[in-house]
Amino acid sequence: MSNYIKAIFKSRHNRFIAEVEIDGNLEIAHVPNTGRCKELLIEGTTVYLLPSDNPKRKTKYSLHFVENNGVLVSIYSQQANEIVYNGILNGKVKELLNYPIVEREKKVGNSRIDLYLSNKNEDCYLEVKGVTLVSNNLAIFPDAPTERGRKHLEKLIELKKEGHRAIVFFLIQHPNGKKFKPNWKTDPDFSKALSRASSSGVEILVYKSKNTLDKVEIIEKSLEFDLKR
Repeated sequence: MSNYIKAIFKSRHNRFIAEVEIDGNLEIAHVPNTGRCKELLIEGTTVYLLPSDNPKRKTKYSLHFVENNGVLVSIYSQQANEIVYNGILNGKVKELLNYPIVEREKKVGNSRIDLYLSNKNEDCYLEVKGVTLVSNNLAIFPDAPTERGRKHLEKLIELKKEGHRAIVFFLIQHPNGKKFKPNWKTDPDFSKALSRASSSGVEILVYKSKNTLDKVEIIEKSLEFDLKR
């Protein structure tokens, strides 16, 4: 049985704090997503909160799911790494089979890469990006400018030039997303970097998650992407 609490979204005070209504009472909840999510977090929208009994927390709840256009969207961005990690371990990512070593948060110089994979023939560095913005079935990333995301791509380009396999993995966390495209309008610098990464040999993988309040997991099918402006 799910531990999530159903609530109504009221407003977002800042990037990390939202006001929600639970059974007629106003509460604050942590938003574990630094994106704008303005197409999702609309006043009156149904959301699902995970309660916490940690006395050191400033908020009692975390906002993990949003109902949007009849589907459940996962907006917990850090969970994307765990979803992809588990998907690889369970053999659900066909491009990443036969890697007996799979590690999270691999330190490389002054950087940390989300996932590191290796076998006797090669190693692979992989960065995960959770995608929640969907318009007309087109998943778009990012929904806000991300200098950090651009630097991740530059690091993958560097690793590829050094002879490693390098991948940027977009996990679409909105069930209505059927194809991926970078957000040229909102962040042309990231979009240019993604195009440059692809030209440099960095691989792009796009998968989607299946979301329920009990479980979020990868669907075993890679999706198409289009890097054109």
